[in-house]
Amino acid sequence: MDEKHIIHRVEFTPEMKKTHTILVPDMLPVHFKFLCKIFGQAGYKLEHLTNSGRAVVDAGLKYVHNDTCYPALLVIGQFINALDSGKYDLNKVAVLITQTGGGCRASNYLNLMRKAFIKAGYGHIPIISLNVAGLEKNSGFKLTLDMIPKALGAVSYGDLLMLLDEQVRTYEINKGDSRALLDKWVNELCDDFEKNRSLTNGAMKKKMKEIVLSFANIPIKRFDAVKVGVVGEIFVKYSPLANNDLEEFLVSQGCEVMVPGLMGFLLYCIEDTRQDYKLYGGSYIELKAYDLVKSYIKTIEKILIEAVEQNSDFTAPMYHDDVRDLCEPVIGFGCKMGEGWFLTAEMLELAHHGYENIICTQPFGCLPNHISGKGMVRKVKEAAPNANIVSIDYDPGATKVNQENRIKLMLAVARENQN
Repeated sequence: MDEKHIIHRVEFTPEMKKTHTILVPDMLPVHFKFLCKIFGQAGYKLEHLTNSGRAVVDAGLKYVHNDTCYPALLVIGQFINALDSGKYDLNKVAVLITQTGGGCRASNYLNLMRKAFIKAGYGHIPIISLNVAGLEKNSGFKLTLDMIPKALGAVSYGDLLMLLDEQVRTYEINKGDSRALLDKWVNELCDDFEKNRSLTNGAMKKKMKEIVLSFANIPIKRFDAVKVGVVGEIFVKYSPLANNDLEEFLVSQGCEVMVPGLMGFLLYCIEDTRQDYKLYGGSYIELKAYDLVKSYIKTIEKILIEAVEQNSDFTAPMYHDDVRDLCEPVIGFGCKMGEGWFLTAEMLELAHHGYENIICTQPFGCLPNHISGKGMVRKVKEAAPNANIVSIDYDPGATKVNQENRIKLMLAVARENQN
């Protein structure tokens, strides 16, 4: 290959650990606050980005082809917009993205990002991939064994706080109570993680009970709110930057929102390794290692669900194995690109819990999501006849007004069905 077409990789070295600030994109606001704290305790300086708006999209469009994956465009745009701001020493900064190593365009983000950084004049800045698929390694950035329980703790507590906040915020009498309580728990849990507390099974049971009871004590006034579930491509589903503050919009329309947590997605990824082994073979030792991790996550899942069910009237998540069984007659488990069969399963789970009005958020042109999301609507409605599903495309050319108008039409149908 011609020298000018080779994209050189800049490694994050051990020396950089002491000097560099590592920027993290905005996907899961609550979970990523925990993530930054966990890596901070290991000696890294992580900063969770919150810059948003049209400037981020325009920065992405300037350096990434507009036909590429919308989440990639946004992540790259957010990084470049932050680097352009003048806030950071460009010789002492790096960026980090999380990756699953799945078989969609997301696995090509690294080279796509490096190409964009070179165009923008930031080719010297290290790009770190946080993954367990062996996509890339950096000598100065490592996920150590003692960080794994904290990371899984961050996922479980993040899921719990997100779940409770969503079920309280629409009904709270004093607006802001739920979000203030969420922030209070995030700060307390970050302190606990620093002291290695609230991470054992017994400690998690106690802490999660306290958290559930605190949200149950927020003064609320219930009314016949439309219950709306949100599914879709993982970045667009969770990131306010990507979905134009979808959750805030739904709350403003008097809806109770449920966005399934991250723990189910992790179990889905582990489940896929079993399918790969079954279909293609592979390392039996690696398979057993994944089984051990799955068993540990399922233990935490049980603690979370029991904390909600035993201490409140809040709707708890469904056990992952039950979600899997729910969708088995509808879609094959070999459909595993992107969110794969799990996207269909989440729609069925939401309908089962009474969140029959479902928004499927998908980046325009995201083939896996168009197949297992929009393409499965008819099958989902056969299994859940009352499901009211709308697919919303998110891309640089889609206007917030058009997206919200389509959602309002769905809500009008939902209210008509209620009456």
